Amino acid sequence: MNRVVHFEIQADDLDRAQKFYESVFGWTFQVMGPEFGNYRVITTGPGPDEMAKGVKMEEVGINGGMMKRNAPLPADGQSPNAYTCIVGVDNIDAYIAKADAAGAKPQTDKMDVPGVGIVRYYKDTEGNIFGMIQPAPMA
Repeated sequence: MNRVVHFEIQADDLDRAQKFYESVFGWTFQVMGPEFGNYRVITTGPGPDEMAKGVKMEEVGINGGMMKRNAPLPADGQSPNAYTCIVGVDNIDAYIAKADAAGAKPQTDKMDVPGVGIVRYYKDTEGNIFGMIQPAPMA
């Protein structure tokens, strides 16, 4: 099956966006330097290669990158012209508090999706929409 293996975040202010994702989700960043347009590699946690070292499948995710935005954002109220990433969290209320404190703008109320989990969507400091989900307990 073909899976998503990498994501990218567009940002007007790379330092501000990095600070946002570090403070909300604890992600780490590596700046690649001017020869790569200051592209930033994002590590969100263990990747699939870590499974050989004993990391459980449910702990594996994808990592990504961040780059300088080169086109205008869609106007407020319009859907994004991109995939929307949803980040799994263990306590959505704690992460809502972190997102609010870091300057995210709520785009929806907190929603209970039966059998799936509790979800909320935000705009980050760069105007990108992302979601958070606290998965429903497995039956």
